[in-house]
Amino acid sequence: METFKFEKLRIWHTSMDFGELIFEVSGKFPNDEKYNLISQIRRAADSIALNIAEGSTGQSNKEFRKFLGYSLRSLAEVVTCLHKAKRRKYMNEEEFTSFYKQAYSLMNSMGAFRSTLKTN
Repeated sequence: METFKFEKLRIWHTSMDFGELIFEVSGKFPNDEKYNLISQIRRAADSIALNIAEGSTGQSNKEFRKFLGYSLRSLAEVVTCLHKAKRRKYMNEEEFTSFYKQAYSLMNSMGAFRSTLKTN
């Protein structure tokens, strides 16, 4: 079976897994955050993989790099939401640290991959 280019990328798979974990943990946030923090963190987490996929189908490495930049921005948004969740006591320090480490690792992987894409 044929696959899309992005389906071969480790960063896409990792971001898909990370998004599902964020979806799961955000489901434990209070109901009154449904249209605020829950929605925000889920959209940002999904956006990481979505931008990787969208960028990979572009016409150039320059465009792909641009979309990887969007993915990195979405990841930063997720990390900020995680800080908000910790401050609001929706997650404990151990949970926060686990997600933070995963986010940091994903950021490094995305940055390393992005640096391999030549723009000329």
